[in-house]
Amino acid sequence: MKKSTYSICGFLCLSLLISRGAASLWCYQCVSTQPGCGTPFQWIWHWTKICPEEDDVCVKVLEKKDGETVITRDCLSSLRAIRTDIPADHYEGCRPAAVDVKLANYVNNSIKELDIYRNYYDETTWCFCFLDYRCNSSSNLYPSILMAFASIVFILIPLVTR
Repeated sequence: MKKSTYSICGFLCLSLLISRGAASLWCYQCVSTQPGCGTPFQWIWHWTKICPEEDDVCVKVLEKKDGETVITRDCLSSLRAIRTDIPADHYEGCRPAAVDVKLANYVNNSIKELDIYRNYYDETTWCFCFLDYRCNSSSNLYPSILMAFASIVFILIPLVTR
C-alpha cells in the first residue's frame, strides 16, 4: 500500500475515534400484551427501533386499572399522534398523565369500549428516559479500544516505513 493510503485510513480511523456522541436514540417498541414486554421486561425478545426525531425520548406508559397494568414502550414521536395525555415535561423521570379538558367535548358516543374520554384507566403514568444506556433504550457511539489501536497503527505505519 502507498503511504497516502495509510494516511487516509489513519485519518478516517482517527476521525471516527474523535466523533464521540450519540448517533441516534434506540427505544424498545412493544406493549405488555406481547410476551416479554411486561414486568419483568425480557429485552432479548424485542427489537429496538431508531427514533425518527432528533430530540426524541424513549417512553414507557403505565396504565393501571383494578390491579392490572398495561405497559407501552415506544418513542415519544410515535405516541404524539395518537395520545393527548402526554405531560408537558419530557425530561428524565416519571410523572402522571396530563388531563385534556377539550377531549371529546362535542361527541355523543354510547360505546364505552371506544374510550374517547380516555378515562378507562384509574391511573396513567408516563416515564421518559434518554440519558441511560438502553433505559427503554438509548445507544451511544463510543470509540472502542480496537478503534484507538487501529488508528494509531495506521498513523505510525507511514512514519516507520520511511
